[in-house]
Amino acid sequence: MKSSRKEFIKKGIALGIGVPFIAACNLSRTEKESSKTTSEADQYVFDPIPMDAVREYVLYAHSDFDKMKSYIERYPNIINATVDWGDGDFESALGATGHMGNKEFANYLISKGARLDLFVMSMLGMTDVVIGILNQFPNLIHSIGPHGFTLLHHAEIGGDTSKSIQDYLLEKGLKEKMIQTFDKG
Repeated sequence: MKSSRKEFIKKGIALGIGVPFIAACNLSRTEKESSKTTSEADQYVFDPIPMDAVREYVLYAHSDFDKMKSYIERYPNIINATVDWGDGDFESALGATGHMGNKEFANYLISKGARLDLFVMSMLGMTDVVIGILNQFPNLIHSIGPHGFTLLHHAEIGGDTSKSIQDYLLEKGLKEKMIQTFDKG
């Protein structure tokens, strides 16, 4: 079946107009979807808490309850903020209270919704929970907390309430209280 010259020209024009038109329609649809995705993502973007405020908050969590508390009052969502002191040495306010052995500070932060971790639980003497987790995940015994402090350090600084955790860790062979893995240059 032969096409006439006239039909050939019609098909050529249709393709010449149709393909760019279809491509433009698809591009327009893609742009709309892209802008929709961007605007949906933007609804989850908030202004960050100033890094200086986070650093001060975590520093005060080491030793100054009133100043630590004032940062929570000023920035209610600062509760779980962390500082990278360098080379991946992350520390939250709760982490600071944990390696300092300050149970009052830790309990206050937990009451405000701070994320509880194995190190703080060791310091607080949460024996059944800590030993249960370590029995389930034995390699966690080698985890390091802020500044390289180990679970053994946290259990020791927890005092009498953490004695059974300390004994368990020693029985399992943990001897180090600090493992310096962060490059403090």
